[in-house]
Amino acid sequence: MASASEKDRVIIFDTTLRDGEQSPGASMTLEEKLEVADLLDAMGVDIIEAGFPIASNGDFEAVAEIAKRIKRATVAGLARAINADIDRAGEAVKFAQKPRIHTFVSTSPIHLEFQMKKSEAEVLDIITATVTRARNLVADVEWSAMDATRTSIEYLCRTVDAAIKAGATTINLPDTVGYATPDEYRDMFKQVRERVTNSDKAIFSSHCHDDLGLAAANSLAALEGGARQIECTINGLGERAGNAALEEVVMAIKTRGDKLPYVTGIDSTMLTRASKLVAAVTSFPVQYNKAIVGRNAFAHESGIHQDGMLKNQQTYEIMTPASVGVSKTSLVMGKHSGRAAFRDKLKELGYELGENAFEEAFNRMKDLADRKKHVYDEDIEALVGDEMNSGADPIKVESLTVIAGTQGPQLATLTLNIGGTHKTVQARGNGPVDACFNAIKALVPNEAELELYQVHAVTEGTDAQAEVSVRLGENGRSVTAKAADPDTLVASTRAYLAALNRLMVKRTRGPNAQAMAS
Repeated sequence: MASASEKDRVIIFDTTLRDGEQSPGASMTLEEKLEVADLLDAMGVDIIEAGFPIASNGDFEAVAEIAKRIKRATVAGLARAINADIDRAGEAVKFAQKPRIHTFVSTSPIHLEFQMKKSEAEVLDIITATVTRARNLVADVEWSAMDATRTSIEYLCRTVDAAIKAGATTINLPDTVGYATPDEYRDMFKQVRERVTNSDKAIFSSHCHDDLGLAAANSLAALEGGARQIECTINGLGERAGNAALEEVVMAIKTRGDKLPYVTGIDSTMLTRASKLVAAVTSFPVQYNKAIVGRNAFAHESGIHQDGMLKNQQTYEIMTPASVGVSKTSLVMGKHSGRAAFRDKLKELGYELGENAFEEAFNRMKDLADRKKHVYDEDIEALVGDEMNSGADPIKVESLTVIAGTQGPQLATLTLNIGGTHKTVQARGNGPVDACFNAIKALVPNEAELELYQVHAVTEGTDAQAEVSVRLGENGRSVTAKAADPDTLVASTRAYLAALNRLMVKRTRGPNAQAMAS
């Protein structure tokens, strides 16, 4: 593997604030744009395309403010091949320490015929005139051939030659509609750079869209064809299916240095932070299984995978969570989890259970995972605490069926395991909870007074476990117990019984205890 000093430097051009914001519904306020720009600069982005100054006064103001405050990165403003656009972009970026005007024009036959309504010769004249105008305003000019991948190589080479002669310092050959395959995209760059005699006077850039899910792969292929700038966005935000995702490109280069002998200036430990910020300000959530920054990118639920991870993280992770700013790997508890991972999770949460208690807790976790989508740490703490508290109880819930609703009556059919004997009763109540408690009293007669009944959700969501607290009092003694279950009525019944069991322990041994157990 080549050392860092032997690898070619790849320029990262971030267009989250321009192409990313063009995603329907992803508009950002000035304050939000400034916050994102500051983070992009801090994480090492080389060029920040801050917006499209001619689009609106707000966009102009955002580009101008970003240009004034960014100290390290180049700040670019986008402009069509129109004099007014170029002048407006130049005015917006003029206060930047490193200003750039990025101008573009269509080159493909379909665009020239239906969108531009210009001939190839007319477009060549437009390129020369507008790039020259931009170069008179700033020293750093990028020119893009919109829809380059659907343009003939012969004509594309003529446009690139004209742009470089007019003063363009960066040539961008975008896959505007996400049509190319990696081989095609790599070969396009290779051919253009070989055929254009002055190609060595400019840096070549890729800009890929993800319509076929190939944006990141095409961007990396462009490097093999000689490109040394990649245009991308945080979270792959952008028009239609989005752009190449910055985090994917950066981590592919960092992780596969054996095949991709390049380096970037990005601090990859800030990737997750950037992802969360952009998702928050645009209200575009990141899909759970998104590469690098998705919630599940470093999460493992399969028992086989979890076992491997506990033995050596490299068995199932090709990069460390810390390398992208995630604190640690997450072994997610679910119906596919194994005992090794569950034992490790219990240890992480501070629990050490005997073998029997562990098996009971593991089985309850599996049952819980079958009933709800996500098993959180709080769920595990609730069920383990419940198991530890009720493991030795002489009276346990065997089954419960409740009929409730507006018509009434509310009925509870309850079966308890009392000292190894199953007993069943049906009871009515003023509501389903009252019916459950009346059923307990019918099976286990007692004079305990209900002093507290409290319910709260352990986690968020409609499938969250309900944790119920019950306090019973008798002859000046009070006991409190908790139970958790996705079914509030089951949790209520189990909490009441747990408290009743504890109250029985507090009593002195004698006739009352015998009566209670009979």
